[in-house]
Amino acid sequence: MQSIRISIAHQRLDLYNESGGAISSYAVSTAKNGVGELNGSFCTPRGRHVIRAKIGQGLPVNTVFVGRRPTGEIYTPELGREFPGRDWMLTRLLWLSGCERGFNRLGNVDTMRRYIYIHGSPDSAKMGAPGSIGCIRMRNSDVVELFNVVEAGTPVEIVES
Repeated sequence: MQSIRISIAHQRLDLYNESGGAISSYAVSTAKNGVGELNGSFCTPRGRHVIRAKIGQGLPVNTVFVGRRPTGEIYTPELGREFPGRDWMLTRLLWLSGCERGFNRLGNVDTMRRYIYIHGSPDSAKMGAPGSIGCIRMRNSDVVELFNVVEAGTPVEIVES
């Protein structure tokens, strides 16, 4: 099975094949608050995870999601100006679930219950630097490409280095 490694220090997401060979590398944006597992911290959780669910198959690029459901809106710069404080989750969602009990799974450190996703973002969102409120942001074209080649259950490791 393929695997994903996300480096906080390098703000990169790397996709590997079954043999561990690099397939693709993407610039991302992780949490502006840094790393951390605690619910309410607005930090990106570390450690071993899996993709629990893939959400958004077949929907248009820039589809807006709230609560994992499409709102019927398509993001435009005008919509962004109308709602300047909104945390935009666009195009596709890869919902992560922690694998390390007591570290990123169960209790008040549960990645899945914190609703941590790999998701698309407005084209204006800066990649390669922290800026999210916990999720891993990607360019829309990149998240569509990734979404199309990974399966639910794909391992995801989030590391500081």
